[in-house]
Amino acid sequence: MSVLRWRRMAWIALWLLTLPTAVALRSLQQKQVLNAAIEALPVAHPVLAEWPQGRFAQAVTLASTSNATDDEAALARYRALFDDPQVGASARYNSANLLLRQAMQLHESAQPGQAIAYFELAKEGYRALLRAEPGHWDGRYNLERALRLQPDADPAEAPPLAPPKGAERAATTMRGTAQGLP
Repeated sequence: MSVLRWRRMAWIALWLLTLPTAVALRSLQQKQVLNAAIEALPVAHPVLAEWPQGRFAQAVTLASTSNATDDEAALARYRALFDDPQVGASARYNSANLLLRQAMQLHESAQPGQAIAYFELAKEGYRALLRAEPGHWDGRYNLERALRLQPDADPAEAPPLAPPKGAERAATTMRGTAQGLP
């Protein structure tokens, strides 16, 4: 083969190798343009409320603020998307992250006891996510992080349960045992 033919084949091979990269870059640019257009819309825009990704984008926007009322609105929007097949897992993950963030803020404040409920809700959110998608590694990591910050109570350390009301006691019902002092 001639040198010219080898060069042509090399250029064709190089072009074929870079084609998927160019297509991927074009797709990435389109996604970035779409994301920028979504971010430019106001949070309450009716177009966003028509499809699950739009409601998810609204929730993400509300969660990005540090306002307590916006956090509650974001949690409500996330909860409405839990059963959606497209964004349900992401909504569970983001809502648990939001609850964990609130718990950590309360834990560092003057009243850390109020954070316990938020830690428990966040852990339950991560567990629900992992029941639906066991391979969600970010959820696993954040659950472990929440467990380190607020460990679950150990059932072995729980006090023994009292006998049920009206239960028989063994010493009084056994025959041949003394009922009192000699």
